[in-house]
Amino acid sequence: MGKAGILTGDKGDIMLATAHVFEGTSDNYRVDNDLSASDFPDTQSVFVGPMVTVLGTSLQNRDMLEKFQSDWKTIGLEMEGGHFQRAISAAIIKGNAREDMPVRYAYYASDNPIKTGSTLAAGAMGKEGVKPTYLITKVILEKIMGNR
Repeated sequence: MGKAGILTGDKGDIMLATAHVFEGTSDNYRVDNDLSASDFPDTQSVFVGPMVTVLGTSLQNRDMLEKFQSDWKTIGLEMEGGHFQRAISAAIIKGNAREDMPVRYAYYASDNPIKTGSTLAAGAMGKEGVKPTYLITKVILEKIMGNR
């Protein structure tokens, strides 16, 4: 669970990763995400699709983000997910983790770097991140405890 910039929605929306695309490399990882949009009924918008793992937010520009969106159908950008997925893949290959281990990637939208006035530089997130943070936490804990 984490925060990410959304490319298709607004602050406070939820994103579920189906892949991590590493910016500037050929390292791309599919994700068999144990979370789905149906886990978040009656909530704000939930977007499902690939996420871009970027090197840093200061290196982003509208043209590059729109290119990721059109070529890879990415829904958002974040800075850690690809690294986590690479480590999980390595652990499975080495036999240190089960191949059927549930993987859960959910992000709440902290900003929309494509929309003018909606970037991180435009100011604090405000209260928009509170509800999705608790909702994602609740769903993940319910899945861990077998209640979902």
